[in-house]
Amino acid sequence: MSKRILMVEDTEDNRQIVRDLIATTEYELIEAADGAAGVAAAAAEKPDLILMDIQLPVIDGYEPARRIDQRPIFGDDLVE
Repeated sequence: MSKRILMVEDTEDNRQIVRDLIATTEYELIEAADGAAGVAAAAAEKPDLILMDIQLPVIDGYEPARRIDQRPIFGDDLVE
């Protein structure tokens, strides 16, 4: 099973750069385009690593990071 990386980034060009970099590795890339989607993806996918932009629409990057960090194990109750 490959390791999974969740990238929470609203800028398509930045997501494409990371896609291109990850494509040559054994990692699976999961994408979210805003903070709320990032929290939901973290709960659903339980990634091994999260790359979080700070300036995001819907919820800025700080709040999703706090929500995810408050739970030692991701749970379905992440999305509020």
